[in-house]
Amino acid sequence: MDDNFYQPSKVLRPVEDLTYENFSLPVKNDTITGMILKPKSGKAKGTVLFFHGAGGNVTTYLFMTKPLVENNFQVVMVDFRGYGKSTGKPTHVNIASDRQIFFNVMIQRPDIANTKGASMGSQIAAHLARNNKTKIAGLVMDGSLSSFTDIAMYYKPELKEVISQYVVSPYSAKEDLQDTEGLSKLFIHSKEDKEVPYSEGFENYTKASLPKEFLEYSGNHLEAMNTQAGKIVSAIDKMLNK
Repeated sequence: MDDNFYQPSKVLRPVEDLTYENFSLPVKNDTITGMILKPKSGKAKGTVLFFHGAGGNVTTYLFMTKPLVENNFQVVMVDFRGYGKSTGKPTHVNIASDRQIFFNVMIQRPDIANTKGASMGSQIAAHLARNNKTKIAGLVMDGSLSSFTDIAMYYKPELKEVISQYVVSPYSAKEDLQDTEGLSKLFIHSKEDKEVPYSEGFENYTKASLPKEFLEYSGNHLEAMNTQAGKIVSAIDKMLNK
């Protein structure tokens, strides 16, 4: 299932008109890498930990993080094993363990420790938030799947019975989100999403503990930042200043 889910790319796109710092961290026999995007003002009003989707690498998702940087957020983007410059091969299990190592190291950095932070992404962001809910100010779930099992059944409905019985998620957003009480959460999804069904994102919202908010937009998967950047930025501002 891991091989079917993760589609990493080693092709890095140009990083244009952004100030950033590259980083690398050892994880067992491999190295995970990424970048920290810095606002041009020099002073970040908060830090967003950004966990990208199953395809591409950090540079694929700059269109989503650039509006945050332009609004004076510092954004930390990580490529787990196999993505971008990171070595190794991604699996559900090693990504879960690597993200905690990554989080523990990042929050020790003075430029991050001295800011309020939010987690943005999907499955792995929810898992991180559940286990570190007292250390972050908010969680943004953009185009989120409810579990690895659910998304597998969506893409292979003819095998639904077999998948539901034998493909067990090692962790799932719809379960993790039930244990995030007190953590502010924003859910973003489109009914036109062709990659992750709206029903999965909405299930995450309904299962999540309070407080929470749902933002629906028109467009395909992960296109909210193209038309709703102002609302998303405002919601993150609110999380960090509650």
